[in-house]
Amino acid sequence: MISRLRGIVLEKNPPIVVLDVHGVGYEAQVSMQTFYNLPAVGEETALYTQLVIREDAHLLFGFGSREERETFRALIKVSGIGAKSALGILSSLSSDELAAAIASEDIKRLTAAPGIGKKTAERLVLELRGKLAASGDSLGLYAAEAVTANEDIINTLLALGYTDKEARSACKDIPAGTDISEGVRLALKNML
Repeated sequence: MISRLRGIVLEKNPPIVVLDVHGVGYEAQVSMQTFYNLPAVGEETALYTQLVIREDAHLLFGFGSREERETFRALIKVSGIGAKSALGILSSLSSDELAAAIASEDIKRLTAAPGIGKKTAERLVLELRGKLAASGDSLGLYAAEAVTANEDIINTLLALGYTDKEARSACKDIPAGTDISEGVRLALKNML
């Protein structure tokens, strides 16, 4: 599974973005909210991704935050909502706005999303009530300066068996730009 990509933006044609990751161009479909926050062509960015395998295609979807990806995953589990519909919903509503609309059962707000009628909006409320939480502090990784080695350090700690909470806590005091091996050493030291 492709979970996250970090690379140089090669192309931006809504809703498609192409990232060059070490010489391999990955094409991903993104929500318009993610698209508008991407840096210019030629700059580095990172996307959390979801690979959707259909009978006729393998499609990669990209997201500016883990929260947006988790919302997408929840949406595609709702009967009648495919990947394209879920991306359309996330193009018109942020994850927090969607969670608030579902919590307040705001059918009118949900039907404002493209391709979502009243029955589908009611199904969204029924199936997602209590499953989406508005956080207000999503971890966006749009700009190159936000893409740090700390994510790689955290991923290394996760691979070593530490929980996400433990890894993030250990990395919070590590200066941005610290090299990965040094960062892992410091993070392990912070856990003692």
